[in-house]
Order: sequence, then structure tokens, then C-alpha cells
Amino acid sequence: MPAPLPDTPPRAPIRQQTLRKDRWFLNPLLYFTVLTAFVIYSTWAVFVGNHFSVSDRPYISPFYSPCTADACGDVRTPWIGHLFGGWFFLSRIVFLIFPLAFRATCYYYRKAYYRSFYLSPPACGVAEPHARYSGERRFPLTLQNTHRYWWYSAVVILFLLGFDAVLAFNWDGEFGMGLGTLIMVVNVLLLAAYTFGCHSCRHIMGGKLNHFSKHPIRYWMWTQVSKLNARHGVFAWASLLSVAFVDIYIRLVATGAFHDPRFF
Repeated sequence: MPAPLPDTPPRAPIRQQTLRKDRWFLNPLLYFTVLTAFVIYSTWAVFVGNHFSVSDRPYISPFYSPCTADACGDVRTPWIGHLFGGWFFLSRIVFLIFPLAFRATCYYYRKAYYRSFYLSPPACGVAEPHARYSGERRFPLTLQNTHRYWWYSAVVILFLLGFDAVLAFNWDGEFGMGLGTLIMVVNVLLLAAYTFGCHSCRHIMGGKLNHFSKHPIRYWMWTQVSKLNARHGVFAWASLLSVAFVDIYIRLVATGAFHDPRFF
């Protein structure tokens, strides 16, 4: 029989919420502010339904790509541009579900909004206001386990955004580049770093292998993804902000509030 466990003293009866002396509340406050601002702006940007492209520039907002309805006009995505016909807003909702679900179930973002919105816990070494803890074993939190599947859809959306970035070099059949082109390319690179630095992608590259030596290609891919994974939080925030920035930039150019400089 196994030896009995030694008696351990109970948890220290500390009445204070925390004994930390640093400004631990700044991180959850920053998470709350940025995420709330992004949700409010992105919701408005999607449902306002205008100024998502530029008439004389090959730009389109990432909130409206792929554009698969008749209202998209000349910026409809090739091959699938008439998929939704006159159902413009339905097309937006359907395609935005994929990147939204991918980020909502992301391991890093779970930490961010659990701490900032649910205070579960607000920070390490800080008591949380909840009396009970059930983890992610109950609905709807059990849906967090679908993250690996949303990753595949996020790769498809990333490919379409990359296609938009390539088209941003096509200026009426001629090769050209403006500041908006550069911004769209940077946005795709940040999204790629976030997507391929995902924990699920790391598992796809190197998971279920007992011997890396027998799979040199997958080992190399796993090491490259691991480098991105080490900065997953940085790319998560950078890509989130870049998506909003591209939309804001295109709106300013479309409304004439800002002149988009053309480099060549």
C-alpha cells in the first residue's frame, strides 16, 4: 500500500485580496480597455457597410474580405464574389465567424479576457471574487476545445487576406505600390505570425511524434513555429491592432480625409 500523505497545514488565513505591492491591476485594465475598444469599433465598422474600399486604389478592409456579395462592387473576391448575391451583411457575418472564433478560443486570449472581464483571477497571487471554480468543463466554456478546428478556417481567411495584399500591387493592370499596399502587407505578415505561432499549429507540426530524428522536416517546421509561439502574445495584440488600423486607414482614404501616397 502507498505510504499515507503527510499532514500539511491549511492555507494561510489571509484576509487581504493580495499581498502584492506592484500595480498588478494595470494589465487586466489594459486588456479590458483594448478588447472593449476593439469590439465596439469592429462591430460598428462591419455593420456601417460603407467606405471599406477605395475607388481609385486596390484596397479593401480586412473586415470585408472576402467580399462575396453584389454590393461589394469591383472589390468582390475572384471566383466567389457572387456567392451571397444580395445578402451583403449575411456574407460579413458568415465569414467573420471564423477569425472571431479562432481568437475567442485562443489560449492566450482566454487568459486575457478571463482576467480582465471575469477576474478569474485578475492576476497571479490575487484573490478572485468567484466562490466556485469549474474550469472549462461546463457549457459554453467547453466550446473552447474547438480551437484547433477554428485554426484551419483561420488559415483559409489568412490566405484570402494575403491574396488581397497581392492584388494591392495591381493598379489598373500595372504594378504599383502605395502606403496602403505596404500597410496591408504588414497586416498579413502579423496575422501570419499570430496564426502560425498558435499552440495548435505547433502541435500539428510536431505533435504525436516519439522521435524527432525520424521526421527531420516536421522537426524543422516545429522549431520554426516554436519561435513564433514564444512571442505569441506579442503577435496576438499586434495583429489585432493592425486589423483595426488597416480598416481605419482605408476609411480615411475612402472619405478623402487622408491622401494615400503612391510610391511607384
